[in-house]
Amino acid sequence: MTMDRDVDEASAGFSGHAPLFPLPNVVLFPQALLPLHIFEPRYRQMTADALAGESLMAMALLRDPRSAGGEEPPAIWPTVGLGRIVAHQQLPDGRYYLVLRGEHRARVLYEEPTNKLYRIARLELCTHREPTLVESAKLTRRLLQRFSQLFPAVKEHAIWQQVTERTLPLGVVCDLLVSALPLNPVGAQEFLEELDAVKRCDMLWEVLRHSEHRLKSDANRTFPPVFSTN
Repeated sequence: MTMDRDVDEASAGFSGHAPLFPLPNVVLFPQALLPLHIFEPRYRQMTADALAGESLMAMALLRDPRSAGGEEPPAIWPTVGLGRIVAHQQLPDGRYYLVLRGEHRARVLYEEPTNKLYRIARLELCTHREPTLVESAKLTRRLLQRFSQLFPAVKEHAIWQQVTERTLPLGVVCDLLVSALPLNPVGAQEFLEELDAVKRCDMLWEVLRHSEHRLKSDANRTFPPVFSTN
């Protein structure tokens, strides 16, 4: 196994803290794109501050979706998707439309005291474990072959171009494919929490295997598929 050198390089230019954006049903994977509509005052402030700084946001999944809107800050899963704003538009009424691109997995070490309307976390970028280049290429071919069998139309999808037009680490391939699957939030979070690319590949393979019977009954298989792992 090899460790992810990108983490060391990213850490050199990362302040170590970022605003937290907790949501009940969103998990951001590295390299995935996430469109967001920002309308609450606290998150408008967060967006303005992010754009004036590193343009980073940490997307966090709420442990209990029912806790949103309560008086106390709701609990979140400790592993978050750290994303960078790559496109934005501010509307005349102060709302924003954003596109966030996932850059890293990160772990919340603690939340920092702040007088801001939003939460700020001290983060540690996660170190990934990737297989050797030979094993990565073998597992990637196996995974892509299975996807093309299950979803004949996958080759028309933008994500397919991303994972086939250049050689990517196995973990990145898994993240991009998982980001397009309609997993329930906790299921997606489990993928985000897993730092071993081979184990993440095995998890993805199991999702496909258990859902294959649903796909067989669909004559017009599409990607992303319509099945759920619930």
